[in-house]
Amino acid sequence: MKRGWGLGFFLCMILWIVAPAAQAPAESPRSDAAGGDGEVPSLRLASARMAAFFSEYEARREEVQAGTVLAARTESEVAGELEEAEGAEPPTTSISDPIESVNRAFYRFNDKLYFWVLKPAAQGYRTVVPETARVGVRNFFYNLAGPVRMINCALQGKGEEAGYEFVRLFMNTTVGLGGFLDVAGGEAMQLERYEEDLGQTLGVYGMGPSFYIHWPFLGPSSGRDTLGTIGDSFLNPVNYLVPEAGYNAAVRVYDRVNETSLTIGDYEDLKRSALDPYVALRDAYYQHRENRIRE
Repeated sequence: MKRGWGLGFFLCMILWIVAPAAQAPAESPRSDAAGGDGEVPSLRLASARMAAFFSEYEARREEVQAGTVLAARTESEVAGELEEAEGAEPPTTSISDPIESVNRAFYRFNDKLYFWVLKPAAQGYRTVVPETARVGVRNFFYNLAGPVRMINCALQGKGEEAGYEFVRLFMNTTVGLGGFLDVAGGEAMQLERYEEDLGQTLGVYGMGPSFYIHWPFLGPSSGRDTLGTIGDSFLNPVNYLVPEAGYNAAVRVYDRVNETSLTIGDYEDLKRSALDPYVALRDAYYQHRENRIRE
């Protein structure tokens, strides 16, 4: 009996809970049919929340799609750039050196010549001759090579630069006491120097450096620059003013000693900072020459 009363009480509770929920939807159509103002407030709130939810959902979905497209495009662009970078040839930072063993032997010879002969002579010369005079001697030999620079500027199509070199040569030879004074490069005129030679001219017209050559006495060079040096010798007035080989060699040795007296320490710094001075000198020479050609 008690079990029957308990079951009946349980069923009554279920009906009491379900009946109002079933009645509300049934009354809503009647309210809408009567005038539409009798809608239950809770249903309006639920509808508004649902609409806001779907609006936010659509906005987020569009943002995600746009981000996915941008990411895909960016990845494709990056992949394309990587493929181009892999396909491109890396810039060359050294020169071919097929006769390295011979070049290293000549480098060691020049190294000993510098420390045993050239540097001591330059130090003694520097002690006797003041710096002003030594700079004047450097200007003199630089001025003598003016025709080499002027003609090579013209050969490279640099007409304005060739004109500047002509003015430098004329002014320094006349007003500058044969070139000892750099009048053209002073504050009054301020004409730039253009370090052009036949080796650079050949490089401008597409000739490669060929291979590295370290000449005894002369130092670093290349196949192209060696050919250029031979060609420039026909334009250098020193070879016509001092035609005899012995005197010509003496003049060039004096020029080398004078120049070394103004640059003592540069070669020593290179040797101290390099793991392999031969390779450092070779690469420095090659990069310097290539930069000159690009300029």
